[in-house]
Amino acid sequence: MAESRFIRACQGQPVDAVPVWFMRQAGRYQASYRELRRRYSLLQIAVDPKLCAEVTCRPVEDLGVDAAILFSDIMVPLAPMGISFEIRENVGPIVERPIRSREAVEGLRTVDPDTSLDFALEAITRCVDRLGSTPLIGFAGGPFTLASYCVEGGPSRQYLASKRLMWTEPDVFGLLMERLADTVARYLTAQIRAGAAAVQVFDSWIGALSEADYRTSVLPQVRRIFDAVRPWGVPMIYFGVNTEHLLAAMAETGATVIGIDWRIPPREARARLGVSLALQGNLDPAAILAGWNPTKRLAREILAGMADQPGFVFNLGHGVLKESDPAILRRLVEFVHAYPGEADGDDA
Repeated sequence: MAESRFIRACQGQPVDAVPVWFMRQAGRYQASYRELRRRYSLLQIAVDPKLCAEVTCRPVEDLGVDAAILFSDIMVPLAPMGISFEIRENVGPIVERPIRSREAVEGLRTVDPDTSLDFALEAITRCVDRLGSTPLIGFAGGPFTLASYCVEGGPSRQYLASKRLMWTEPDVFGLLMERLADTVARYLTAQIRAGAAAVQVFDSWIGALSEADYRTSVLPQVRRIFDAVRPWGVPMIYFGVNTEHLLAAMAETGATVIGIDWRIPPREARARLGVSLALQGNLDPAAILAGWNPTKRLAREILAGMADQPGFVFNLGHGVLKESDPAILRRLVEFVHAYPGEADGDDA
């Protein structure tokens, strides 16, 4: 893995081409995945090591991306904690009994990934065997994002219940965040032991917080996670949406790569963060739906600002949309790898 362009870029080393992978690169835009989903739910695939490995590895083979990411859901490690949930189609995670009291938090169980999440670890082993020299990214949800689902009981736009608990009962909210951070740290460490060459923490909803609230209630727990993972020496990616105002604070978590969405130019993010951290991002996923010419133009703008700088991984600014055309994704991978050569031609 040391010679992987993805790993080298995450470490700020020179690469022969800009590496690229896509968040949610396994999903409903793929005919093969849609066929599986006619027979299995998302969670059924995630807990079946053979199916999980097939879904995880297929995008690497179909698209030519430089890394795979384990197919799963951020909610998976919560079940062994005693948090009952379902993934409702076109809605998202729904928690049966929202957690809003000290009693509920104190009743959460400690997770041993080797026993209660062994299916994910077996899937990783299968993936690593199949992928060969292509690195596998393990992942988990960030503590605030997980807490928001636990407290709200499902997806939210305003996070009112979460913020109320954070502001009015900070000790209870802090204990919940601590329990979640410990679970995430254990789970990521187990994924690395199983063969993951890098890990990403998806703290997708932290952009809903002010910098002050983030620093007080979230940053310490994210730092706990990366402190636990750091001795393993793998790239540690931290990603959130709408986080332009949090970049400086996110850099203090100990992550080695910061993932950004499409709302901030990568060069501006680099100016704020310096060169010690690698960057990952950040094409608007909607660009894929607009056709190849707009996709190529927007990708070129990103690459023109970052391709000549070490420590850059090309990605979308969020996950692949289910309406995306696989052919455009394949062309995008080829374009990024060939840059600046193909960029000199026209947009036909």
